[in-house]
Amino acid sequence: MAQRIRIGIIGAGTNTRKVHIPNLQALEEVHIVEVANRSPISAQKVADEFHIPVVRNHWQEIIESPEVDAIVIGTWPNLHCEASCMALQADKHVLCEARMAMNESEARTMLQAAYKHPNCISQIAPSPFTLHADLTLLHMLDTNEIGTPRFFRFDYQTPPLVPLGGELHWRRNKLYSGTNIMVLGIIYESLLRWFGPAEWVNAHAEVINNRAIDPGTQQEVEVEVPDYLSVQMKTTSGVVGSLFLHELSNQPRQSSIRIYGDKGFIHLDFEPGGKLYRSINSAGEMQEVRIPAGQLGKWRAEEEFINSIRGLEDIELTTFTTGVEYMKFTQAVNDSFNNNGERITIHVG
Repeated sequence: MAQRIRIGIIGAGTNTRKVHIPNLQALEEVHIVEVANRSPISAQKVADEFHIPVVRNHWQEIIESPEVDAIVIGTWPNLHCEASCMALQADKHVLCEARMAMNESEARTMLQAAYKHPNCISQIAPSPFTLHADLTLLHMLDTNEIGTPRFFRFDYQTPPLVPLGGELHWRRNKLYSGTNIMVLGIIYESLLRWFGPAEWVNAHAEVINNRAIDPGTQQEVEVEVPDYLSVQMKTTSGVVGSLFLHELSNQPRQSSIRIYGDKGFIHLDFEPGGKLYRSINSAGEMQEVRIPAGQLGKWRAEEEFINSIRGLEDIELTTFTTGVEYMKFTQAVNDSFNNNGERITIHVG
């Protein structure tokens, strides 16, 4: 018989409802027993939809509950540090939604809490966009299919998350999102898997759509989170790269990353299940790379979380240590563009 594990949900946002809850409920002897959301009314709707027996008025009550073994934190980043640390102090396992924290300092606080409670599993929801292709891409790099990797370029282009004068989204609200910018941490997590951490960065950012309506007050406010970002960087493996992100397109465009070697390049469409290509001819023509079944990765964060609690495997994607790495990078990018593009060295540790 599998060990019975009782889950409490703190914050039932979109990803929690679409991914975490259904995937957890599909696992043997995993029971979601309590939920708290931004309001008791919204929590009750989630409870009714997913047949969760207990609705709590306050998220702290779930952590204090003796009926809960593990916590899933699906809130905005502003609560990740406080809720994670409190849960670990209560000897409860933690699966926290991505964008680990508001800033590097909070991320390090979370990691220290995890160190102090080594019997508790702590996990961050992993970057999903390249999971399917990571092993194949790494194999291509290791076998020099494009020669020696020299540099990469990441392009992320989408229509405005918050049109000028529209309702402010939490991802562009610094009170809720902190130093996180668009998909900066998400792509860096994938880069970590391929090239290791960054050695230095320099960055430029702008807030183009800079006015929005606060949904709480219905007053116009200034938007502080950039919707235009350019980053230059070098990894500890010696590969340099540029990241270009904006939410200013008139229509959706395919985001992608290209890795250039001295014999060709690899192209990956930046979306879950995105196609992988290789070019090794002078004309630059791309041929699709079929990912072998044995190398095809997939999302399995919830299964990994539960298996780790049961002692069947260790967390690989994504540990609090990796989360600190991408928050450290995000902090360095912020420090750079806030200091007129100054090159910021990213120290190890």
